[in-house]
Amino acid sequence: MQHSRRVVVTGVGVVSCLGVGTQFVWDKLLQGRSGITSLKHKDFEQIPSKVAGVVPRGDAIGQFNPGLMPKISDKAVTPMTEFCLAAAEEALSMSGWKPSDEVDKMKTGVCIGTGMVPLEEIVNAGEQLRQNKYRRISPWFIPRILVNMAAGHVSLVYGFKGPCHSVSTACTTGLHAIGDAARFIRNGDASVIVAGGCEASVTPLGMAGFARMRALSTNFNDEPEHSSRPFDKDRDGFVMAEGAGLLVLEELEHARQREAPIFAEVLGYGLSCDASHVTAPSEDGSGARRCMEGALRDAKILSTRVGHVNAHATSTPLGDTAESKAIWDIFGERCASDILVTSTKGATGHLLGAAGSLEAIFTVMACHSGKVPPTANLVNPVTGFDLNYVYNRSKNWDSFNFPRTAISNSFGFGGTNAAICFSEYIYD
Repeated sequence: MQHSRRVVVTGVGVVSCLGVGTQFVWDKLLQGRSGITSLKHKDFEQIPSKVAGVVPRGDAIGQFNPGLMPKISDKAVTPMTEFCLAAAEEALSMSGWKPSDEVDKMKTGVCIGTGMVPLEEIVNAGEQLRQNKYRRISPWFIPRILVNMAAGHVSLVYGFKGPCHSVSTACTTGLHAIGDAARFIRNGDASVIVAGGCEASVTPLGMAGFARMRALSTNFNDEPEHSSRPFDKDRDGFVMAEGAGLLVLEELEHARQREAPIFAEVLGYGLSCDASHVTAPSEDGSGARRCMEGALRDAKILSTRVGHVNAHATSTPLGDTAESKAIWDIFGERCASDILVTSTKGATGHLLGAAGSLEAIFTVMACHSGKVPPTANLVNPVTGFDLNYVYNRSKNWDSFNFPRTAISNSFGFGGTNAAICFSEYIYD
């Protein structure tokens, strides 16, 4: 039994350290390429982790060029919002949905969040005030740091007048935004919603904060492309990254009527909380398990339908192990052969609030294309669980399950968890 209003994906947009543009990035991901590079600027000299996933800037194909974004003169735009606008433009162009009709605009919404506000903006304004330079603080300071500003700018640029919603749940932000948007559409609040996350926290203060928590990788400063190592025995922390991932979600009949491309269907969405520790996951993986169970329950399918999991796995010893246990607890012996488990953070690093939406896009692409990307830098899996981790090379998803069905996971500080279930869309 399906929900009365079914939700499908009709467009996606990617800005990441692997590059800009979904197909460009997807091709690199399937090749097992890494986008992690060295941080050489003097502002990062004090910080022990010298690696990060930085969006490549320039005019070449696959590089980020702010000049190609939708024109906007507002001084409230930060790099985070710029990434978001670039991803939105790709997703909406792919979907073919840029309505001029007022009725269409009113049934189109935005659900975009970020995990971290622009910290350097706060640092700079605070410094001006401490130096008794109040009048040098920009009147745009507050709008520039608001969590909902990226969502607001997408609405402004395209004139969308439906729901304008923002989520900020640490590293679960992007996936929560997509799940919430899908429920808005099911509920009839909108017919189309641009959903996902954006992040631009590869800054000295952002890096310093996570480094002081000893959360970042430091053992591969001389080999940045090898630093993000989900599930691997040599993993030593996550790698900070920036970018944006946005999806155009649409009510199925609305998409059919306008003959939009359909890349996947959103089947279910699950949420949970560990209620265990502010920064560490439950070691038994119970929170991760419950949100995946919630997604399956919402989708009204059995676990035997699932053939692929895009794991949250960030390269932290505790987190990767806890999630692996959760996957094992749900799928059991099938994990060793039938469930293709991958973490694309090996290639992209950890985009914090944009991680879940970027990985949701990769999950959609896997359902659509029948290919599952490898976990970059996974050489020797050590988690205590015999899962069918995808590494060395991409795998063809020639599974028993039809249509291809997958789960994408995201977990965040505060114990917050989310999982989304996608399925290949089969045209009637």
